[in-house]
Amino acid sequence: MPLVVFCGLPHSGKSSRAEELRQVLANEGRAVYVVDDATVLGEEDATVYGDSAREKALRGALRAAVERRLSRHDVVILDSLNYIKGFRYELYCLARAARTPLCLVYCVRPGSLSGGTREEGAENRSRNVSVSWRPRGEEEGRPLTAGTCVLREPYTANSVINGRAQAHVPKELEPEETRTPDFPALVAPEFEKSAKQVSSAFYPPELLEALMLRFEAPDSRNRWDRPLFTLVGLEEPLPLAEIQAALFENRAPPPHQSTQSQPLASGSFLHNLDQVTSQVLAGLMEAQKNAVPGDLLKLPGTTEHLRFTRLLSMAELSRLRRQFISYTKMHPNNENLPQLANMFLQYLSQSLH
Repeated sequence: MPLVVFCGLPHSGKSSRAEELRQVLANEGRAVYVVDDATVLGEEDATVYGDSAREKALRGALRAAVERRLSRHDVVILDSLNYIKGFRYELYCLARAARTPLCLVYCVRPGSLSGGTREEGAENRSRNVSVSWRPRGEEEGRPLTAGTCVLREPYTANSVINGRAQAHVPKELEPEETRTPDFPALVAPEFEKSAKQVSSAFYPPELLEALMLRFEAPDSRNRWDRPLFTLVGLEEPLPLAEIQAALFENRAPPPHQSTQSQPLASGSFLHNLDQVTSQVLAGLMEAQKNAVPGDLLKLPGTTEHLRFTRLLSMAELSRLRRQFISYTKMHPNNENLPQLANMFLQYLSQSLH
């Protein structure tokens, strides 16, 4: 079944959107797997994106987890940053190898670093931004089916810009410090995390700016980034109908011809091909000796005729014969053996006129 790739910077609503999509698909009776950073790391750790070696290992683990789950029967949702287009191309190749459709959901936070340009990001470097994060529950990589509930607490983003607190920032939160938020009562005990684990998922301002600068936004002109759905903020409704049509009604990406198994052919196929084409050339050289332009030539082994327009040299005919053999060797088929002479005659007719 299809692959859904979520893309976006931290705190852009990816997890909330992924949970919303998971619930809709699960209510339809589909088996859904959610793969995210916490699934492969055991806990969400923002410091991974500050270390290139650890981040590379994380991408490899995410790719392996998706590859294990990806099939024609299950829906896989990848909830991660996925900000590198090369990694998104690898996911596209996985879906193409599994012969299943995929789509990309790009989440953008309005008025944040994720929605601005790099020039705007350079102007924001002097701003003091403080973000508090709340964890969400996971299903330990198990399949999520209808009736299954994953408890996820949405994050809260509190910022202080240019020393002035925004309206949504609590008074007890000072610009110089970020404290561990109190867990609401609706979080189950088995999903509660220690203060140390919560602080490990904190994205420092420097890391957020670095992620913004190296973020490679999706482009629908790239085949690995389409179909592309861009969502700005959590207020915009999720286009469920369009996403379901892209996942369950579209065709899978076509596989590369070089990776496909060649059809079986008998060991004498090339010998028969060489013998038939040689006989056609010999018959053509003999028939054109007494022919005048406009005559229809009947050649040995063929049921069709070749219209004679001019004298043909053996060198020209040999070149066309080599081209026809090279093309036919790429698509061998025993069913074409009785028609090889007519196919070669049609190729000569199209090449000479």
